[in-house]
Amino acid sequence: MLSALTRMTAGLTLALMILITGCSSKTAEHEQHQLANGDLQETTSSLTTLPTFLDQASDTIRSAYITASTVKDTLPYMPCYCGCADSADHKSNLNCFIHEVKEDGSVVWDDHGTRCGVCIEIATTTAKLKEKGISDQDIRAYIDQTYAEGYAAPTPTPMPS
Repeated sequence: MLSALTRMTAGLTLALMILITGCSSKTAEHEQHQLANGDLQETTSSLTTLPTFLDQASDTIRSAYITASTVKDTLPYMPCYCGCADSADHKSNLNCFIHEVKEDGSVVWDDHGTRCGVCIEIATTTAKLKEKGISDQDIRAYIDQTYAEGYAAPTPTPMPS
């Protein structure tokens, strides 16, 4: 009788621990939390430390996140046309991958881009055009023209100066 009670208590303790940590977890380099809209955000120590939610992602998705990190200064001027302005309150295509780069260099990644081909296309197109030496203004014009029809309204993204 005692061993059955001990097993049940251990089981309840384990279930309670899982419940308590279910929506948030933290390791030495990673901290995750889920937003009300279902997106998962994870903080890592730097742009070179990818979030663990990419561990099982395809090479294409992992590459998109790496690419977004390399053009993090241009993507704030590129709107996203997937509807994330309404569904996730995003302000630019950068927010589909990176919510914030903090002063200490840590990065709050967003998993929205793992589920969205439009987000990935905009980020990779931006990087390719940037690599060719095209200005942020011309990249923005290209993105706006490419996604003007047949896509959701753009995020409220400022124009590059």
